[in-house]
Amino acid sequence: MPNLKDKSIIVTGAGRGIGATMARALAADGARLIIADRTEEDARTVAESIRAGGGDAVAVTVDVRDRAAVRRMIDTAVSSFGRLDVLFNNAGVAQTKPFLDITEEDWRFVTDVNALGVLIGMQEAIKTFRAQGGGGKIINTASIAGKQGYEPLAHYSASKFAVVALTQAAARAFGKEKITANAICPGVVATEMWKIIDKGFRDTGLTTAEDEAFNHFAAGAVLGRPSTAEDLVGVARFLASSDSDFMTGQSLLVDGGMVFT
Repeated sequence: MPNLKDKSIIVTGAGRGIGATMARALAADGARLIIADRTEEDARTVAESIRAGGGDAVAVTVDVRDRAAVRRMIDTAVSSFGRLDVLFNNAGVAQTKPFLDITEEDWRFVTDVNALGVLIGMQEAIKTFRAQGGGGKIINTASIAGKQGYEPLAHYSASKFAVVALTQAAARAFGKEKITANAICPGVVATEMWKIIDKGFRDTGLTTAEDEAFNHFAAGAVLGRPSTAEDLVGVARFLASSDSDFMTGQSLLVDGGMVFT
């Protein structure tokens, strides 16, 4: 098991789903967590559960599109734990729309959270890593949709392609400062986000039954089942630990074999 004892880690979108599962796993490995989420109650609930289990966690409310709020989140990590070691950009949104129906407002809604939010988080974390003397890790949540485009998820796919590109660009820009950037690309994961996607398919008339879209996409996994958030924990632990120190610019597919590259 990777040793994360006393590492200071921020996880955004950690109030539920993948983010909450990742945060609890990293805390179990000894990391000190900032549980960041746009919903105060969700962030507080996860942080309290970690502390109840003997871990160290602080809840922070953040809108990742707001640079000042992101700066406060990072400053809270430094003031609470002495430094920042890892930023895990996990916050994200999804929306299902037929290609020709995507509006400028839809585009901005999805890409501002999924792409701009990641850019702002990376920029502010890198400033902090430099102020600490260099070194640090960034982990971004991308998607199989960052490897190939899906309709009717074109703008979501575009936002996740952007996450992969930002990961690669930062890796090239800051590698000599021992700042690494890598991404995790989940497939079809049984979370609240997929319920939103699945409902979008029904609302647009592309499917009629609940979970029909989810089951259709999940059937593409060669391992024969959809993912769970727990399936992603091992890779998150690896990327947050010193085991991945000589790895950067990579976007790791953890999808049960849906996409091969």
